[in-house]
Amino acid sequence: MTSAAKKILIIDDEPKIIEVVKSYLENSGYNVFEAYNGKQAFELFEKTGPNLVVLDLMLPDITGEEICRTLRKKSRVPIIMLTAKIEEEDILKGLDIGADDYVTKPFSPRQLVARVSALLRRTEEDGTLLTDILSFNNDDLTIDYKNYVVKKHGMEISITPNEYKILTAMSKYPRKAFTREELISLVLGEDFEGFDRTIDTHIKNLRQKIETDPKNPQYILTVHGIGYRFGGE
Repeated sequence: MTSAAKKILIIDDEPKIIEVVKSYLENSGYNVFEAYNGKQAFELFEKTGPNLVVLDLMLPDITGEEICRTLRKKSRVPIIMLTAKIEEEDILKGLDIGADDYVTKPFSPRQLVARVSALLRRTEEDGTLLTDILSFNNDDLTIDYKNYVVKKHGMEISITPNEYKILTAMSKYPRKAFTREELISLVLGEDFEGFDRTIDTHIKNLRQKIETDPKNPQYILTVHGIGYRFGGE
């Protein structure tokens, strides 16, 4: 799929920001839809089926956090949050509820376009698969790599693109201990300039979804002093 076919939904209540961002994205070949509040956002999301969402956290009717949570319950669509909050804890909170990347205000439109392109590229790329479906621990966890479906106890679970990327990468190399730096490069891109704890947040969220007991994980194991490895059999 070329960038000309990709649809971007921008959710922001500031017309000037939408105007500028839309112009830059359209000049890069994207098809852009704009929503100025939560109600419009949900309607356009259902109508257009965007490939990526750019979401401002400060909206007049529904908070960006609530929109993110709602979208994440039904879709793995990549979400970039726009935030004026620059504190680490605020950014980690946004990632914790399902956002995949963030851009802090004020920002360069070119930087945002680059983030959009990089995130779309990462969510589309995947390694060479030896088989379409792998199951672990007597079918307790199943990963359908062809259809991007993860099941726990036979029930499909909703995970974000970055969580899926971590899970599939680690499950393909179960004996390998991944450092945080390796996971950041693999999942977020080599040009990521964020916090190492970003990976820990994704790992925590992933454990909540695939582990029977997240405090005593079977699948995403901590390798002290190094990072994480996959423990499914």
